[in-house]
Amino acid sequence: MRDLQSCINIDDLARLAAKKVPTPVYDYVEGGADDEVTLHRNCTGFQRYQIIPRALQDVSRIDTRTRIMGCDASQPFYISATGFSGMMCPKDAELAGARAASRFGVPYTASTFSNRSLEQISASSQGDKFFQVYVLDDEQLASDLNLRSQAAGFKAMVLTIDTIVGGNRERDARSGLSIPPTLTLKSTLQFMMRPKWLLQYLKSEGANMGNFPKMPKVSLGDSHAFVEAMSKLFKKDLTWEDARRMNEQWNGPFAIKGIMSAADAVKAKEIGASAVILSNHGGRQLDGTPAPIELVQEVREAVGPDMEIIVDGGIRRGTDVFKALALGANACSLGRAYVRGLSAGGEEGVTRALTLLKSEFERCMILAGCSSIEQIGPEHIRKAL
Repeated sequence: MRDLQSCINIDDLARLAAKKVPTPVYDYVEGGADDEVTLHRNCTGFQRYQIIPRALQDVSRIDTRTRIMGCDASQPFYISATGFSGMMCPKDAELAGARAASRFGVPYTASTFSNRSLEQISASSQGDKFFQVYVLDDEQLASDLNLRSQAAGFKAMVLTIDTIVGGNRERDARSGLSIPPTLTLKSTLQFMMRPKWLLQYLKSEGANMGNFPKMPKVSLGDSHAFVEAMSKLFKKDLTWEDARRMNEQWNGPFAIKGIMSAADAVKAKEIGASAVILSNHGGRQLDGTPAPIELVQEVREAVGPDMEIIVDGGIRRGTDVFKALALGANACSLGRAYVRGLSAGGEEGVTRALTLLKSEFERCMILAGCSSIEQIGPEHIRKAL
């Protein structure tokens, strides 16, 4: 706990995480595709915008409350879906994030590839939760997941559309933490150098596929059965008609994650999506794309004022959240910022990450002269010359 309190920003949590988890796991979290140009651009994209403070505003009281996909939120950000969280926190996996988010008053998103089941995640806390899903080739399995998530009380569905094929993540290829796993002697020794993590991983359900109990476990040895099962899951000929049909089946708040153009945002609106999540999968899929923050203004102009826009990628500071809202977004989703806290200290680490961003965002609001979310607007932002 003392180590966590010494972390005064999200990057500090990353440095602490590097001491807690094996290097291959750390690289899995921190890495991107190809030359990692997009990975770095996601963060540096925020630096291209300047905050314009408004003077002599009454900011004696500030209100950061908002609504995200039909759910009340204490802050304009929430936890995004991350698969295989049992690698980052073997003891609790997704349950740590769900509990921390609930106490903090922000939504939590469960991944299709979570290591704990939808039912376990739902029962772990009273907070609002979203379910992140892919279009699966097995229609019956997809329908079952839909019904399970509704029965478990998930409030919104997030369809991820940018993973038809995996990105070329060279850090994982070098460490062997890929599918199938091909660990080198060096990376095997790096696992052995984190005995506490290794013991918890072996004792826990860290390798389970929580939502697919019949699927073979992820194995560092013989992984052929797992790889074969995974290859049959995804629908390869994914179209807008699939997205439209899933939206109709869900019949609730429905977001499409992986939108990277104004044209596709308009298409998402046309098929009935209530929100678009501007995301390049954290720079882990296609290298060379824009940063999501760079698309906010043109997407807002294209879809109008009513559709929710969520920025996913590169959020490291509360000022990043402020900039996204000033450009026209409704909220931000936290991927690496959350996972760094999870890796550094489980539930307490996630709480620390959320606390840091909350403090930074509220300070930014005060200094920028905004007392509520509704007051943050285009007059508070400009592109750096």
